[in-house]
Amino acid sequence: MSKSQYVTGLRAVEQLLATANTDVRRVYAEYQAANPRVTALIAAAHSRGIEVQAANRARLKQISGEVRHQGIVAEIRRSTLFDEAGLRLLVEARLQEEGDRKLLLLLLDGVQDPHNLGACMRTADAAGVDAIIVPRHGAAGLGPTVSKVAAGAAEHIPFVPVGNLARVMGWLAEYGVFIVGTSDKGEVSLYDTDLNRPLALIMGREETGLGRRIQGLCDALVSLPMHGAVSSLNVSVATGICLYEATRQRR
Repeated sequence: MSKSQYVTGLRAVEQLLATANTDVRRVYAEYQAANPRVTALIAAAHSRGIEVQAANRARLKQISGEVRHQGIVAEIRRSTLFDEAGLRLLVEARLQEEGDRKLLLLLLDGVQDPHNLGACMRTADAAGVDAIIVPRHGAAGLGPTVSKVAAGAAEHIPFVPVGNLARVMGWLAEYGVFIVGTSDKGEVSLYDTDLNRPLALIMGREETGLGRRIQGLCDALVSLPMHGAVSSLNVSVATGICLYEATRQRR
């Protein structure tokens, strides 16, 4: 599945042009840009044979919406947007591979803030996550804000909006994938849980956490030790802690 979308801002476009396998359709750049980073990105686009269109600030704002464009926007054909059938093929292929790198999936149960989604994607890419799965409705989707916060990860890691997250968890369990949910009511610590196996980590919505039905489909509910006055962590921070504990165990 592919769809044309926009990546906005200097760092995000720099990361994008540094990734050789990304399908960049064209770059929109500010007329006579004074910023040398914009000039360098225009040169990089030209060197890859990518069309560059000059645009004034009004046009760049129209394309980027509420995201600060910093003088440059890239239009891409997003090949990392998967459907559920594509996810099945990815999972089946990864489970059949031999080697030490076990399947690692991140499921987000209704994360609504695009900044949180972008931060989760950035960490997931760094931790070697194979795909991110989200509900198609009632959750943040890909867009300029997510791409900017993700700093290149949104154009690299497979992203899978699905109609029914519980159904996906059901067939993942049939494939033998261990499903771990996070909850402040979890009776087992993250650090006492075996994550060195084909794993799907599921994180809950801001404020409310995992839904009751989703909790019931998890093989284990784990908690993070909390020693201070606060009772919970931001979802993107908690995601980073959990993914890197999985990474540590798999070393």
